[in-house]
Amino acid sequence: MHDSGRQLRIAVDIGGTFTDLAAFDESGKQLLFSKSLSTHDSLVKGIQNAMSMAKIQFEKADVFLHGSTIVINTLLERSGARTALLITEGFRDIYEIGRINRPDAYNLYFSKHEPLVNRSMRFEVEERLLADGTVHKDLNEQQVRDIAKDLRARNVEAVAIILLHSYNNNEHERRVKKIIEEEIPSAFVTTSHELSREYREFERASTVAANAYVGPRVGTYLQELESHLEQNKFR
Repeated sequence: MHDSGRQLRIAVDIGGTFTDLAAFDESGKQLLFSKSLSTHDSLVKGIQNAMSMAKIQFEKADVFLHGSTIVINTLLERSGARTALLITEGFRDIYEIGRINRPDAYNLYFSKHEPLVNRSMRFEVEERLLADGTVHKDLNEQQVRDIAKDLRARNVEAVAIILLHSYNNNEHERRVKKIIEEEIPSAFVTTSHELSREYREFERASTVAANAYVGPRVGTYLQELESHLEQNKFR
C-alpha cells in the first residue's frame, strides 16, 4: 500500500549525454517528463537538474527507479580505477592471451583490445590448487603482503584476484582478499569466486578485472545517490 502522502513514481535514466526523467503522479494521474545534460563530475547533479525541471521532489515519491550507462562508459572511455590483478604463479599472461577464437578469423589486420590491466600491474601469487580444489601448494601469505605494500606505494585503487580453481575452493582467494584489505583499506577488492563459480581462468580473469576497473566509480555514484536520497527524505 502506498503512503497517502507519497503518490509519485520516478524513473531516471542516466546516459553519457543526457539524463532522462519520467514520473507519474498518482494523485493527478499525470505523466511528467524532463531531460537534462548528464554531469560527469557527479551523476547525481544530473538527477537533481532533471527533478528541478520537472518541478518534483523526492519527499513526495513512493518509488524511485534508476538506470545508468556508467559501467559501459567507464570501459569505453578507459576512465576506470588504477587496477592491479593478482593471479596464480605462472598464469600472469592468460588474461592478455585470452582464447584462440576471435570475431573475424580471416581478418589479417585484426588487433585485440588493450587489456584494462597492463602487464606491469599483474602480479603472480605463489599458490596452487588442483582442479578438484585440493591444495597442491600452500598460499605464500608473506609474499601477498609484500605485493600489497607495493600496490599501496603505487597508489592502486582497485585489486582483482583470480586464482586457479577457486570455483572449487575459495579459501586462498578469500585469504588474499583479507590481506589486501588489511594493507590497503581504501582499495576496492574483488575476487573471481564472488562473480563466477565456473571453470576456465581467462573468463574469470577478464570478468574480475572489469569489475575491479569500474567498481570504485560505481561505488562512488551509489554512495552519492544514497546520501542524496536520504537528505531529500526519500524512504
